[in-house]
Amino acid sequence: MSAPTVVVHPDATTVARATAARLLVHLLDEQSTHRPVHVVLTGGTVGIATLAEVCASPLRDAVDWTGVHLWWGDERFLPTGHPDRNETQARTALLDALAVPAANVHPMAGPGAPGITTPEDSAAAYAADLARFAPEPDGDDHGPAGAVPAFDVVLLGMGPDGHVASLFPGHLALAVDDRSAVGVHGSPKPPPLRVSLTFAALAHARQVWVVAAGAEKADAVARALAGDDVTRTPAGHVAGRDRTLWLLDLAAAG
Repeated sequence: MSAPTVVVHPDATTVARATAARLLVHLLDEQSTHRPVHVVLTGGTVGIATLAEVCASPLRDAVDWTGVHLWWGDERFLPTGHPDRNETQARTALLDALAVPAANVHPMAGPGAPGITTPEDSAAAYAADLARFAPEPDGDDHGPAGAVPAFDVVLLGMGPDGHVASLFPGHLALAVDDRSAVGVHGSPKPPPLRVSLTFAALAHARQVWVVAAGAEKADAVARALAGDDVTRTPAGHVAGRDRTLWLLDLAAAG
């Protein structure tokens, strides 16, 4: 896994704008060497602002979105279309404006979807969807949790408590290493029921970008970059195989 590189921008608006530009250029570069390209999206204030900046960028239409698959790192276990879902916010900010095939967009199912009554049902369905796009096992396979695409880039927000995706400090999901997605109960951030990729799945990312802004994140950023224990600061334990970027504003950088 790669050591983190820290990039600091003046403010949250610039973080979102610069991350959007970086993502579009990265997608263009990746499409010049292979297809499809797999991207994991994040929610949160800066994450959704980044998607809105992608939508507004003149580079947006240079990407062949028919060759891009979009996934989520986590989701609130709420019905499809609920305004608090990461998927709903992402569609409003960007996806509804893209010429991306519906089959290339992979939301996590909420309650009311066929066969889905619990976060565990949703996690199992997502694991099956991920496995459909996994490369053939080889010497670098990670066992049962290895059945996921080789993500080209994973975008992750980080909470003031140091969580990423819905992997919260002290929660049982931190130790799950035998599957790619997990149901989460008792989230300290509403709503209490969620679905998340596991560390085992995130370990398949070629690049991981942690995007954070705001002074309330500074302590967690410092702990994560210092290698704090995973049970206290989960964000410090995500890394890309090729590159790990921490994209921060001055306030979050402390």
